Amino acid sequence: MREKVQAALEQVRPALLADGGDVQLIDVKDGVVTLKLTGACGGCPMASMTLRDGIERVLKEQVPEVREVVAV
Repeated sequence: MREKVQAALEQVRPALLADGGDVQLIDVKDGVVTLKLTGACGGCPMASMTLRDGIERVLKEQVPEVREVVAV
């Protein structure tokens, strides 16, 4: 499952990089994906929206086993 999540993250990464940010996969356990937003995304006030409406949506579409995405 970790490989599927990583592949899905590669689809959203270009958009994050375009805004000066990035995402790092920390862990995948029991359907919960833990990520770290870095660069400009790390301190952005819109980070929670990016996480929920962008990254989480894509991950759930691409990897149905994903139940939740959390940021550290």
